[in-house]
Amino acid sequence: MKQNGIKVTNLVKKFGDLLAVDDLSFEVKSGELFGLLGPNGAGKSTTINIMTGLLHQTSGTAIIGGYDVRSNPQKIREMIGVCPQEPAFYPYLTGRENVEFFGNLHGMPKDLLKQRTDKLLELVGLVEGATRQAGKYSGGMIRRISLVMALINDPEIAFLDEPTVAMDVQSRRATWEFIKELKSQGKTVILTTHYIEEAESLCDRVGIIDHGTLIALDTPQALMQEYEAKDLEEVFIKITGRKIRE
Repeated sequence: MKQNGIKVTNLVKKFGDLLAVDDLSFEVKSGELFGLLGPNGAGKSTTINIMTGLLHQTSGTAIIGGYDVRSNPQKIREMIGVCPQEPAFYPYLTGRENVEFFGNLHGMPKDLLKQRTDKLLELVGLVEGATRQAGKYSGGMIRRISLVMALINDPEIAFLDEPTVAMDVQSRRATWEFIKELKSQGKTVILTTHYIEEAESLCDRVGIIDHGTLIALDTPQALMQEYEAKDLEEVFIKITGRKIRE
C-alpha cells in the first residue's frame, strides 16, 4: 500500500486574537477512515483547510502522504481529493459538465474521465440528474455532485467535510456505502460529520476536538466504553457539557 497517512504535530492557527486551532496533534494511518468530530466552531474545517493547503498554519506541521503541506503543496494536491463544507461548482454547467471540468483540471485522459464520471454518478444516484444545470439542484444533490467532483481523480487521500449534510436518509445511506468502498480500496479518508451515527458506523477511529484542542481519540467503541455512554453524542456531552451539533 502506498504511504498515504497523515501526521499533524503541534498545529496552531490564529486569526488575529482568535485561536482557532490550539496545539493540535494526531496521526491518521494509511488506509484508515478517520472521523474528526466536534461542534460548530471547534476548528474542524480550519484544520482540514490547513491540511489541504487552503490555509497556512501559524505554527506546527502537517505531513500529508509523506509531504509537508507548506513545502510540497503541489505534491499534496496531486494525491488528495476535497469535498468542502461549502460546495464550489459552476451553477450554469450541468452536473456532468462540472465533474468533467474538474477532471480536466487534473489532466485526466478523456476515456478515463468518462469512465470515472459514469461510475461515480451511478454510485451516488445522479445519472439522470447529471444533465440538469447544477444551479437547479437541491441541497442533497449539490452534496452528491460535490463528492463526485472531489473524487474524480481517484485520490489516495480524501477529505470529506460534512459530505452528507442536507441529504435525505436514502441518499445518506448510499453515500455511506460509497465511503466504505473508498476504504476498501485502501484510500485514507478524513471525515467530519455532525451525524453521530455516521461516525459510529463508518470510522475506524475518531478524534473529538473542542475550541481547537483534541480532547479524545480512540475507536468509537472504546470511547463509548471508557465514558460508559450509549453513543458518541453522550461521550461528547460528558466531556464538554454540550451537544455535538451546538
